[in-house]
Amino acid sequence: MRIYIIGNDGITLCREPPAAVNEGEIVIASSEELHAARLSGKRLLALWNALPDTEKRKKLGDRDALVDQLWSAVEALPNPDQQSETKPASKQDTVITMLQRPEGATVDEVAGAMGWQRHTVRGLFSGT
Repeated sequence: MRIYIIGNDGITLCREPPAAVNEGEIVIASSEELHAARLSGKRLLALWNALPDTEKRKKLGDRDALVDQLWSAVEALPNPDQQSETKPASKQDTVITMLQRPEGATVDEVAGAMGWQRHTVRGLFSGT
């Protein structure tokens, strides 16, 4: 069963009901719960317009129809674990992993592993 948390930053899919929710968040698991939720028209429009592959709206129109369409669109979204492509590690992640080793990493080791020059590594370390 899919459970969704509607928060200020969008909709999040959960596997199990959360033990606690933050202020301003709503937990829904059905269309009826979404209909019963006290979401403003502005918030419903923002949720709808944030969904991928949906025609953007400027006006609310029929609230019940929008809630039904929103629920259908959310249910049609793929599960996060079904996405086959994983994000490759960034260069910064690679350097951090090297630095977290028990023996750490030298500037020369990082430069050699990344194909960078020494001044680039020093710039990364200094945060510039």
